[in-house]
Amino acid sequence: MARNLLVPIDGSPLSIQALEFACDEYDAASIVALHILDPSDPGYSSATEVDMRNEPIHGSEEWYERANEEEEQIFDTAREVATDYDGDFETDGVTGDPSREIVEYAEKNDVDQIIMGSHGRTGTTRLLLGSVAEIVVRRSPVAVTVVRAEDV
Repeated sequence: MARNLLVPIDGSPLSIQALEFACDEYDAASIVALHILDPSDPGYSSATEVDMRNEPIHGSEEWYERANEEEEQIFDTAREVATDYDGDFETDGVTGDPSREIVEYAEKNDVDQIIMGSHGRTGTTRLLLGSVAEIVVRRSPVAVTVVRAEDV
């Protein structure tokens, strides 16, 4: 059984479901909920609706301040999910390309397994948008469990 789990979170319902799954299935593991701030994503790398007409200029100091506030909200939600979790739980944040940062985090830390949500895009949508989960599955040095909405 995995002892050290990495659960990437972006605030989306699927990432929260993956965290819930990890907490339910691995009661004695150590879990790190990892948020990746993608500087190429003007929407703060989260599922929150962002009206770009009212937001700070992308890449500005104000933009990063707002992105960090959003990250703290995501971490607060993650902590709520893990309130009754018996194992060790922590949050961490990095900046960069999400799939690359997830794989690098697993390589550099004592991670036994990655548990992450996937939107399950197929066909043209997947080709155009890519799939963070698919890239992580292909490049990960450890086992990856992909949680989809119908799996939970």
